[in-house]
Amino acid sequence: MRRAMTTLVAALVAGAVLTSCAGAGGLDGDLTDDWAALPPARPFTPAAGVCQVADFTATVSLSAYDPVGCDLPHRVETVHVGTFTVDRATPPALGSAELRTAFVDCDTRASGYVGDNWRAGRLRLAVALPTDPGWAAGARWYRCDLTELTTAEAAATVVTRTGSLRNALTGPSALRLGCQRTGGDARRVQTLTPVDCRAGHDAEFVGVWPAPDRPYPIKDADWAPLYAGCNSVLARYVGVPDDASLRFRSGVVVRPPGAGRWAVGDRGVRCYLWLSDRTVTTSLKGAGPAGLPVRTR
Repeated sequence: MRRAMTTLVAALVAGAVLTSCAGAGGLDGDLTDDWAALPPARPFTPAAGVCQVADFTATVSLSAYDPVGCDLPHRVETVHVGTFTVDRATPPALGSAELRTAFVDCDTRASGYVGDNWRAGRLRLAVALPTDPGWAAGARWYRCDLTELTTAEAAATVVTRTGSLRNALTGPSALRLGCQRTGGDARRVQTLTPVDCRAGHDAEFVGVWPAPDRPYPIKDADWAPLYAGCNSVLARYVGVPDDASLRFRSGVVVRPPGAGRWAVGDRGVRCYLWLSDRTVTTSLKGAGPAGLPVRTR
């Protein structure tokens, strides 16, 4: 009897073991070899059409990336994210052909985003890159960032704004450069201060001259092409002949980007007409020879 009970218990135990194995749902009992492989880690890519609360930084890491909607107060707006097509061990350096190419793309994208050349407003365009660790991990993007400034002059500070810059320059806008009041002396303009065109003023933004790809101007002779280019922009804006008599109609103020921005690839020169002998209370756009006559003295 005892032997029979022992045999029965052994049979029941064996059956339970077999049942457990059969109920494993097709698993082979090895719990480590049937999970799907995780996808390889990929470097992050920032988004376009979003804004940043913090100021612009030349490099962006995932830990510092904190986009917000542009309806919230912000200081930077990303208008485009592009991709470098040339591989290299480190991010493109200042003055490199790759960075200049990226800036040219950002320049075009930013102007399309706001609806006019972005330099026609109190705006600054900059290109952000991945950090060195991000680049080493495979990131190859560049980010095109626009910032609103208090002025287009060198003493500008960043504005914390609310609302997107998309189509901001498609029509009349408080961002647009227009009539200006100069500060300085009879020979040189040192400052330009925006004023309503109905107020007395002696200068006006007339447009942007795209400088060719040449070294940054240093000597007087280097500046001559910039003045000639801005004079042509001025003549088209006012509607007067671009000839030898133009210098007797108006002076010209030339505002190129700084040397650092020039090295990045910025070649847009802001141009202003300058009435060194009088003030006016209206815009001279399309005024023609009658609005900008040849001075006799």
